[in-house]
Amino acid sequence: MSGHSKWSTIKRKKGAIDSKRGKIFTKLIKEITLAARLGGGDIEGNARLRSAVLAAKEENMPKDNIDRAIKKGTGELAGGAAYEEVTYEGYGPAGVAVIVEVMTDNKNRTVAEIRHIFSKHGGNLGENGCVAWMFDKKGSIVFDKKTVGEDALMEIALEAGADDVRDQETEWEVITDPVNFDTVKKAIDQKGWKYLDARVGLIPQTTVKLEAGKAEQMMKLMERLEDNDDVQNVYANFDISDEVMEKLSAS
Repeated sequence: MSGHSKWSTIKRKKGAIDSKRGKIFTKLIKEITLAARLGGGDIEGNARLRSAVLAAKEENMPKDNIDRAIKKGTGELAGGAAYEEVTYEGYGPAGVAVIVEVMTDNKNRTVAEIRHIFSKHGGNLGENGCVAWMFDKKGSIVFDKKTVGEDALMEIALEAGADDVRDQETEWEVITDPVNFDTVKKAIDQKGWKYLDARVGLIPQTTVKLEAGKAEQMMKLMERLEDNDDVQNVYANFDISDEVMEKLSAS
């Protein structure tokens, strides 16, 4: 297990997702608003908006919040900043590749904050394109192994168009092409299987193994980046052992 899936597992074990629900809502509202502005307010005809709304529902965001965000994006409701999407690339401890996706109304402020976070936690901000080639855009649906068997999951997922079902130690990870993500997710939803995480994002092609000291430094970098109000997503290609992960999760 590595990068995005490892980080997601650590966040779940630390309870960080529940404790930062307000920040998650803010990020989701930004995404819904921008998706509606770029592609219209029709959920069925706007794949990006549909994905954002599904993510919001999975976080139990009230329907009124979702509807207001859509209407702000389409211009039916006034208010809200004019957000711009920007992607930053850089390196973490031990040369780990890091991609940071932000949504900001002030690029100068945001890049200064992101650069400071990198430098404070053993990394540095790089040029555009310096690490993007190390990642592929894929859909990912993660299950606790205790909730579903590999054979049953593989049969449904591959038949629905998934690329692979990966063994990630204590979890199964279904990998899809982004265009097939909704179809595969619907097939899984119809079975009633509960997943830990489902999203389209960036998956590293190769990973960097981190020992305890660098792993802790990397976790702090990831946490500080995600704590930034303008940051939507953070991806990295680190890998750490289960033993080290357990210690970090308990800290």
